[in-house]
Amino acid sequence: THTLFVDAFLQNNRLDHVSQVMGYHPSYLDHFLKTQNFILRGDGPLPFDYRHYIAIMAAGRHQCSYLIALQKQEFLLQGGNHNWLKGLNHIPQKLRNLYDINKILAHRPWLLNKSHIEKLTKGVDSWSLAEVVHAIVILTHFHSLCSFVFSCGVNQELDQAGGYRYHSQDLAAVTNVTNSSSKSKPKDIPIVDTREDWKNSTLNSPPSPTEPEVGITTLMQRMKTLSEQTEECTPVELAKRFENIETQSAEIGVVGPEPQETPADISCYVDEASFIYQDFAKRGSQDIPTFRVQDYSWDDHGYSLVNRLYNDVGNLLDDKFKTAYNLTYYTMGGRTDVDTSRFRRAIWNYIQCLLGIRHDDYDYGEINALLERSLKTFIKSACCYPERVTKKDYDRVLREFKHSEKVHVNLMVLESRMQAELIYALRTVNRYMTN
Repeated sequence: THTLFVDAFLQNNRLDHVSQVMGYHPSYLDHFLKTQNFILRGDGPLPFDYRHYIAIMAAGRHQCSYLIALQKQEFLLQGGNHNWLKGLNHIPQKLRNLYDINKILAHRPWLLNKSHIEKLTKGVDSWSLAEVVHAIVILTHFHSLCSFVFSCGVNQELDQAGGYRYHSQDLAAVTNVTNSSSKSKPKDIPIVDTREDWKNSTLNSPPSPTEPEVGITTLMQRMKTLSEQTEECTPVELAKRFENIETQSAEIGVVGPEPQETPADISCYVDEASFIYQDFAKRGSQDIPTFRVQDYSWDDHGYSLVNRLYNDVGNLLDDKFKTAYNLTYYTMGGRTDVDTSRFRRAIWNYIQCLLGIRHDDYDYGEINALLERSLKTFIKSACCYPERVTKKDYDRVLREFKHSEKVHVNLMVLESRMQAELIYALRTVNRYMTN
């Protein structure tokens, strides 16, 4: 871990908080750093200033001031035009044209179609397909990284606004003076006694151990029962179970209120802020079928296409997906020798189900057996509305689990979401190329 932290410091001129949190899982952090370094600083069709600006546009969709601030610094270090940082109205038309794809991938990737790719690759200010794919990889990387930043309650860096302050009542006066209303107020992580915190909270009960959260012992028992079942489900029954989960997921609420007005130093990078996630089950009159992994998957299709158009990135992404998915220390809470594969698969497939993706060979009935409602709410919020998630929400969920295990769940949210966005985008690129 220490060696990786040194690498991270040398790459970014800092050891950022994201890398420190990911340091719980050195094997994953290694792949993450290699991939991020490659897409931002390695060989690729896009100029370096474009790469960092695309990252800013992506983070803007979830109002992630943490990532925006870091990428603005990087943009200027790469010789980026200071004027562009005034907002979307000050950037070249070519970059501006990418915004539709950014917006759709971030919130409703199923709406992406060939015409979006065509618009970019035809006419003046056109993009090459290689540039489009490079941009898509950056967009999906930063959309899903927003999920990780918010769901782990990652605090501002020390040199960012609000990064050196702990939030407390007596600082409120100072904060009001230092933060003018047009500046974004970073989400401070209150360092408070949680019992006090709960007294002032809108929820009535303190988080007592008796609150009905399925304990690890029960969870392990359920995994054991599932692994002993031998009956095969018919394809019709499997499809029905998927639709069942999809419909239920639309009824699950999300944490936190809708964010208030976007601060000016973020809103200048955001267009159509009202365009947000909509439950796939409620996609309404549009005739959009479920995305079946059997028809287009990362392993069989996406991986080779992305490698062909943007050299080598497929290998890096593949290693990163596999590491997050297969990561296990055979522990759960304090228990050892636990096979957690069923639990991990339920989380991964639930995230992709929220985005309309179905694995035909998976029994979605397992999701209800292994993921309770509070965990589903947290996962849905982290994946689809990350800007609403706070450290408090992180603390309330999976209470018997260790920090490293909760961080692993958030890594799966990051990777499963990124893979989902990517296969939607790559399938669309493929359709554009073959028609």
